[in-house]
Amino acid sequence: MDSKVPARPATATHSATPDDPAPPRRPAPLEVGGGRAELSPAHRVAADLDGYLGDPMDDEAGPFSYKAIVEAEERDELPPGAVDAVRAWGFPKYLVPRGLGGRLTTLEDLFFVTRGISRRSVTVAVMYGSGLLAVNPVWLWGNDWQRRTVADGVLNGDLACFGVSEADHGSDVMASESEAEIQGDELLLTGTKWPVGNATRGRFVTTYARTGARDFSLILVDKEELAPDTWAALPPVRTVGLRGHDLSGVAFVGARIPADRVIGRRGSGLVQTLKTLQITRTAIAALSVGTMDAVVRIGMEYSRQRTLYGSDIYKIPVIRDHLIKTHLDLLIAECVAIPVTRCLTVAPGRLSLWSSIVKYFVPVLGEEVVASIGTVLAARGYLREGVAHGVFQKLQRDHAIASIFEGTTHVNLANVAAQLPFLIEPPEETGGEEDLLADLFCWTRATPAWEPDGRRLQLTNEGRDEVGQRFEEISEQLLEAANAHAAPGVAAELKDLMSSIGGLRAKVDEGIRASEGDTGSVAALARAKRYCELHAMLSCVLTWIYNRHEFGGAFADGQWLVLCLQRLLQRAQPDTVLSEEFLPSLEAAMFGSFDERRWFSLLSLAEDE
Repeated sequence: MDSKVPARPATATHSATPDDPAPPRRPAPLEVGGGRAELSPAHRVAADLDGYLGDPMDDEAGPFSYKAIVEAEERDELPPGAVDAVRAWGFPKYLVPRGLGGRLTTLEDLFFVTRGISRRSVTVAVMYGSGLLAVNPVWLWGNDWQRRTVADGVLNGDLACFGVSEADHGSDVMASESEAEIQGDELLLTGTKWPVGNATRGRFVTTYARTGARDFSLILVDKEELAPDTWAALPPVRTVGLRGHDLSGVAFVGARIPADRVIGRRGSGLVQTLKTLQITRTAIAALSVGTMDAVVRIGMEYSRQRTLYGSDIYKIPVIRDHLIKTHLDLLIAECVAIPVTRCLTVAPGRLSLWSSIVKYFVPVLGEEVVASIGTVLAARGYLREGVAHGVFQKLQRDHAIASIFEGTTHVNLANVAAQLPFLIEPPEETGGEEDLLADLFCWTRATPAWEPDGRRLQLTNEGRDEVGQRFEEISEQLLEAANAHAAPGVAAELKDLMSSIGGLRAKVDEGIRASEGDTGSVAALARAKRYCELHAMLSCVLTWIYNRHEFGGAFADGQWLVLCLQRLLQRAQPDTVLSEEFLPSLEAAMFGSFDERRWFSLLSLAEDE
């Protein structure tokens, strides 16, 4: 289904090649309420890629058709021609900053193009995601030679991998046994990294190793520079999902590497790793949103085609309920993820908290959506054939990785829990909060280009969260705008909802104050989970506040916002019901996007005049 992003006139396909790509076109203006609002370039770039890859439900769409993807899956391979196709379009350029010859200007760009690939093949998206994790330290701290060498390699199709994990230590990086002994102007690297994505196919290995008694460093290893007898690729790891992805390992035995291959300052490897993960944790949300789009679309198609008891199964109340709720979950995921992708260039110092919120919340939401659509498909979802060539079971298995790598759900909740004691008391206002929120949440506002600088990333938010700490101000702003501009009945519903949400927030604050210093218990993680849900609620509110004028129509009416908040509130209060009178406009957008082959998105609610 050839989705168009945004939900406006179709674009021509991209004619780029790796050597001579055409620059992405600027987005067409979006007609709204007598005015014109221009969406971010990320939307049109993603539409270009989507058109280039074709409709995955079309058996003749090439390597990214579900037919080709499932057939390759049965052989534990990537579809023949899939990697060539994304290279020909120019996807590797979105891993390289513009200043080094690539097209990576904002993380939002990468999020949208990765979403487009993920709704077809999470496996291919993970291959490039593993590469992004590996090269980001070079962009952030590398010297000119390192940046140029890696940029040239990636632009020419080389892959990279991030060698941190070890079989006996996992995420306990302080126990890493790999060592780079300093011998004059060389490093003697010995150690085994496993499991590592792209370890066999990758040319570059960003390797975490001990360089002193208490020092760890990141080292740029170029396999092409190594003596053949000093390194070896380990056998591939058999996995439940991501079949065809290169998950293996690499062993170094006395590999001689120039000492200037250390990335940044020697001994700073731990801090660099923690900061690098903030970027990829955010980008992983694209895997989940793409998967959600794919499975909801498959579920809707099945519900329209499958006939039981004299009519299509969408008319069965429980099936309708599943599809409506999964669609709301996808809209919520957009509201949570997109602002944090903008954060890298707008407020990188906030990523330490917000990236962990996104990395916990969006993949968990994705898992729930996949499970819910599995209920819609029933026995058909268990088959490796049939509906959409049986791709659902592959999407289900592949998406499971989203909650595991770059920190499991529990690791990210622990990161959030550790910061909560410093967030319950709002800091003094700086005067820039409103501008910051507008930069993050206004989808039509351009963000500055990324100029990689590891110093701008922080290990904590230093007691600041302009979303969670401004609950009262945001609530007042919401209710004032709703009373003046929302559809009938919306303001009253929002008033009740914000009261209930305020009660949840007060309980979280009370729990933190009553358990001072407790950041690692099960109860502390439960508070962190609730804080993430509150962040999602406020993200939906802020998305409406900062886009209602530009988008108009059903978006500005605010009925979708009531439904999203009700859906989120069901996580804490399961007896919360969705407002039935607000569902028709949502269903109209759902079926409009489905019938017109457009992404499921809040943009489908925007006025189109």
